[in-house]
Amino acid sequence: MSTLFDLSGKHALLTGGTGALGTAMARGLLAAGARVALLSRNPENLQSAADELGADAGAVILLRGDVTDRQSLEAARDELKSKWGKLDILVNAAGGNRAGATIGPEQTFFDLNLEDFAGVSKLNLDGTVIPSLIFGQLITEGAGGSIVNISSMAADRAITRVVGYSAAKAGIDNFTRWLAVEMARKYDGRVRVNAIAPGFFIGEQNRRLLLEEDGSLTARGKTIIASTPMNRFGKAEELITTLVYLCADASSFVTGIVVPVDGGFSAFSGV
Repeated sequence: MSTLFDLSGKHALLTGGTGALGTAMARGLLAAGARVALLSRNPENLQSAADELGADAGAVILLRGDVTDRQSLEAARDELKSKWGKLDILVNAAGGNRAGATIGPEQTFFDLNLEDFAGVSKLNLDGTVIPSLIFGQLITEGAGGSIVNISSMAADRAITRVVGYSAAKAGIDNFTRWLAVEMARKYDGRVRVNAIAPGFFIGEQNRRLLLEEDGSLTARGKTIIASTPMNRFGKAEELITTLVYLCADASSFVTGIVVPVDGGFSAFSGV
């Protein structure tokens, strides 16, 4: 591997690293040479993800923490610092949706559940800002590094139903740009902040929305594929090279961008 993409000696923390996409990203960071800390509030999910990764002892550490709870993240930070002494990379991949923050086919906007809307914003947007506060400071105390946020196609395009998720991810895009400028100006360019905007990938949360029990496409799945020039869903491993690039020296003059990994979805007009 080119030294520009080599993460050997780097220490990375991944929130939301126990899901399908997060586990793939953790595997990619490990393959590039980094040590990886997985953070989740669920110890069973943490252990399951670690077992799936099958990394050498010492290459992966498991941290309990809730991305919306500053106190729990401070405890996780202290544990990480005691084990590793530093942090170079933060990947904010925790996120999700709630039924009440979506508008079903038979509903209108006026059926929106404000409590669920706030909950989705808290998980996705606050769950990116708070880890950046706690772990980003640890990055500034060392030689610097990279923060990578996970956005979505829903941030930039009006995608039906997912009103709460869309608003939260749009906030992440803006926060990414703001923090990139702040970090570059205050820390001599040593800390870079970027985001990845995945297109449509199959995960546990959206599987039933996109696929029938027999694996065929639902009506919504067909609409998405028709709007994706590459005519398929993404594969989790297809996020890895973009992530490694944004974490490595290869992107040392890159900050404040949101990179689509979407099979052409964001480029297609539908005509």
